[in-house]
Amino acid sequence: MTKYIGTTILVFCGFLTLCGAVNADEPAVPEPFQRYDDSSKYTINYDDLTALLKTVVVDVGRSTRRVAQEAPDVTGTRMKSKVKRTANEGNRFYFETFKDEEEAREYLRSIQDSLEQLPAEAPLEFFSRDEQLAYWLNLYNVTVLNEVIAVYPKKNLKKLFRGKNSIFSRKLLTVAGVSLSLNDIQFTILKQNYDNNPLIIYGLYQGIIGGPNIRKTAYSGADVYRALKNNASEFVNSNRGTFSRDERTFRVSSLYDRNRAYFPQFDSDLPEHLLNYLEGKERTAIQAASRIKADIDDWSVTDLGGSHQRIGGSFAHNRAALLDSVKSTVPADGGGVIATASGYGSATMASKGKQLSRFEPELLAILHELNEKRNAENQRNAAVSIEDLEESPVESIPDSGADQEEN
Repeated sequence: MTKYIGTTILVFCGFLTLCGAVNADEPAVPEPFQRYDDSSKYTINYDDLTALLKTVVVDVGRSTRRVAQEAPDVTGTRMKSKVKRTANEGNRFYFETFKDEEEAREYLRSIQDSLEQLPAEAPLEFFSRDEQLAYWLNLYNVTVLNEVIAVYPKKNLKKLFRGKNSIFSRKLLTVAGVSLSLNDIQFTILKQNYDNNPLIIYGLYQGIIGGPNIRKTAYSGADVYRALKNNASEFVNSNRGTFSRDERTFRVSSLYDRNRAYFPQFDSDLPEHLLNYLEGKERTAIQAASRIKADIDDWSVTDLGGSHQRIGGSFAHNRAALLDSVKSTVPADGGGVIATASGYGSATMASKGKQLSRFEPELLAILHELNEKRNAENQRNAAVSIEDLEESPVESIPDSGADQEEN
């Protein structure tokens, strides 16, 4: 089957509008990010980001809701360590190696730069809404990683969230010529383009234990909603997300308070949302509670354990054990394999991440043709009209939307 691109796709995109109504008090979604093509089969390649995440993210598994125990007192000190019930939860990122490896920092920054420049090469209107959602989540999360790496080994990130200098309020990105903050992505582009869907918040990594998980793979348009639901279920059913204090009060994460824009009628919308995912006794508890209190937080950075070296429990007090979980293997000269120390030195990082095109060859050919026509018209001081574009027959692209294995 032959697919025709050119006039058809541009005309179709031109008639599409934003999902959902826009509140008069909200800033409008910038024009380059308004249109989409849900008939598009084009995808964006994130193999480099996935390779990196698989190497430096430790998946700690679902919460058991067990409270971490305090480590034994160390002889010769009167100091006590207060342990949060959230200390054993949340996937971890190997920030430690980025502190010491300039090449690793440069590589992660290059991924952000590549994603930031992507819409200038291929306008987002060429892609479906699901593909665009995966793009925005990946760009947001990589940017957060780079900002946290810049201040690491800072352990408590609360101050990074507050005020005019918050990493979320600063204009850190320029996408398709538009200056954007992380809040612009979260509360304008994603909120409006995706009809205020609260699932969005679970895909936005915050760099802290008290936030949604960072995953071991990049988001993709093919399974973005399944991945978000998986993150939502993990977070809601953890001590980071919800906890029943008593029969009257049901405690939830301060993440929900910071995202009240996604729950306009907070006291009714939030319980309704949580009941989609809550399991066990907390499900009964929220239905019986007379009030919700959004006061659960843990501002600790999601490193591999440097911020929790004296915590007991199943996880965080043993940094060596954590490092074992990111060990990789390389071929030995005489056959077999050799385990590397961390799996992520600068050389390993460089080999994991390959230079790649994020677009399919057919789309690149169309964009090249479009740019040539625009340049020719610009030289004649005339604008390109849709009628000037010749339709280019392109072989149909196999559907890449097959479900990917969840982590």
